[in-house]
Formats: sequence, C-alpha cells, structure tokens
Amino acid sequence: MASIPFHLTGDALWHRMDRAVEKIQQRLELTTRTLEQAGIPYAIIGGNAVRAWVAQADEAAVRTTRDVDILLRRADLPAAKAAMEAAGFVYRPAAGIEMFLDGPDAKARDAVHVLFANEKVLPEHLLPAPDVTDSEPIQNHQILTLEALVRMKLNAFRTKDRMHLLDMIDVELIDPSWCGRLPAELAARLQELLDNPNG
Repeated sequence: MASIPFHLTGDALWHRMDRAVEKIQQRLELTTRTLEQAGIPYAIIGGNAVRAWVAQADEAAVRTTRDVDILLRRADLPAAKAAMEAAGFVYRPAAGIEMFLDGPDAKARDAVHVLFANEKVLPEHLLPAPDVTDSEPIQNHQILTLEALVRMKLNAFRTKDRMHLLDMIDVELIDPSWCGRLPAELAARLQELLDNPNG
C-alpha cells in the first residue's frame, strides 16, 4: 500500500477537518428539508440518529459520522427521487444500495444512503427495519426513536453498530433493563456488550 505523506498542517489541516463535518451536516439538512417540503415520510437513522440521542445525555460523548442514512418506504422512492434530484442530488443505486450523491462527480462517500422501512436490510437479519413512523419530530427533523434505533443497531451488529451501541451504553441511554424488552437474539448481543464493553 502506498503511503500518503502528511502534507497538510496548520490552518489548512483544521479547515479540511472542519469542512468534512460541515459537509455532512449540510447534506443532512438539505435532505431533511427537501423531504419535509415534499411531504415524504422519512426518518434519520444511522450515525446521525445516534449523535442526536447521545447529545441528549452528554455532548462531550458525541462522535462524528461520515454517513447520512435515512429510512424511506419503498413506495415513496419515486417521489423521493424527484424531490432529491430537484434539490441537486443524483440518484445512483449501486450493489443493492440506494443512494443520492451530492452531484454527478461525487463519490459514494458523499451521499445519502437509503434503507427501506419494514424490509430486512440483509436476508440474514433477524428483523426488518422499523417503519418511518417509529420516529420523533425534533426541530424539523424526524429522528428514529431510541428503541427502534437500538434494535436496528443490534440487528446489524457490524463493528460500527457495536461502537454506536457502546456509546449509548456509556452515556446510560441503554442499561441492563433493555435486555427484557428485546427478542432473545438481540438481547444476547446487548448482554455481550454490557458484559465486555472493552472488547
């Protein structure tokens, strides 16, 4: 693997770091505004939903995310495509993932990723994704409820999902009492994290 020289320093470095976070927030704001104005039901999921909930407990524990993930009903995808494209996004499905890129030359990282409500993200998942109605309105944003978010994260249980769950455990949004509210397989995954938070 070719090494990348550390060539950015000072203001140029800090500006680039700040700009990366700003771009994600701007993408999120434009997406939610576009969907709200078009009357399309949605919910913010993924890292931005985790950030919103963690911030309720401790702003110092909020972790940045590179993703903008939203939940839509499949029947609303045509209307969402029309609205998002009118707002400047470019629709591009790739490898089974629906996404809206920031523009025609944008990378897959510079995109809004779509998951479908009431459908399994992967066939091996225990549960389907929740409905968009499993959300709460927070300052003109529909954010997935904490319980639905925890279930989604336990259902996927990738490395970043475990990290997000550990963040929520750390700020006491999740505690052992949650195990009694979950299907047995998800409860076992949560108990694993509660018993061994340091891996």
